[in-house]
Amino acid sequence: MSISKNFLTFILISFSIVRCSSQRNLNQIDKIPYPVYPQVNQTRPDLPSPFITKEGKEYVIAVTKEDKFAIIEVTPSNSREICKQLIVDTLDFPQLAQKGLHSEKYLDKVKTISGWDLAKINEFGRPNGLSKSGFMESDENIISVIKGDNRIVSKLGLTHPQLAKPLFHVLNMMDTDLSLNRWNMAKHRWENIASFYYNNHKVFVEAGDTKGGQKSLFNDNIEGGFYIRLWREFDSSEIKYLEEHYNNLSTNELYRLKDLLSIINIGEMEPQYIMRYGFYEGHTYWRADPIALSLIFGFRSLEEIDRSFEGKLLEILTTHFTE
Repeated sequence: MSISKNFLTFILISFSIVRCSSQRNLNQIDKIPYPVYPQVNQTRPDLPSPFITKEGKEYVIAVTKEDKFAIIEVTPSNSREICKQLIVDTLDFPQLAQKGLHSEKYLDKVKTISGWDLAKINEFGRPNGLSKSGFMESDENIISVIKGDNRIVSKLGLTHPQLAKPLFHVLNMMDTDLSLNRWNMAKHRWENIASFYYNNHKVFVEAGDTKGGQKSLFNDNIEGGFYIRLWREFDSSEIKYLEEHYNNLSTNELYRLKDLLSIINIGEMEPQYIMRYGFYEGHTYWRADPIALSLIFGFRSLEEIDRSFEGKLLEILTTHFTE
């Protein structure tokens, strides 16, 4: 797949504004007083996770399959083998590059993305297009999905780069273990890291590589070759909150709400899509829902999220973006 001239233009532009906005919430550490991966620690280091050093390197604390604790450097970069991570489509979405969010008035004027017209992207993006499951549902289109998620992220008081960052941190843990040959190539699975800490939450991870590849919905040379499942467990107060505030739901509906809030299935394409385009995919299996991301990675509490959406979380999480 060829890269358009427009795309070559926007990958050469500086992204200092977006990078700074996505680093604001990281705790800074002057010096790391523990061994750093590939060395491990027998007990959990007394450090926040994630954190950033004064040199600008970002780290998370992960738990290995042997229940050891690893301080892994995960700084997003365009030089990572697994994918480029600091690219924003400034040509098509200048407001996204400047503020981390879209302008809806500008979105109404968009005719092409990465050099491809919207009709082509919509055709490729629906089920049985470039992907059997689709990048969006059959009643959704690329602009309606970008708009819908932009509204959700705005209501959460977050930005798209902020929500992309923890996913890049996960990819960079994977990338580190790939470079260290700590990947089960026979089973095509990442089995070395079982979980990691993020904003006072323990996040579980499973990942593997596929024999085939998924082509991108856009003219950007992104390809998918990994699958990643991320989740965290609710604590007792969160379970109580959901059962009390959503007691109108059936048992199956409440079970579905819990899953939608606490589990996501993605590949390496989704964080790049979020960063470049503010696109989390539509309501398909591979959706990186921003509400789930904000809860799993501790950007917002369950009560804060619920208040933001007026106690209608199941409706918000399941309604297709059909505008």
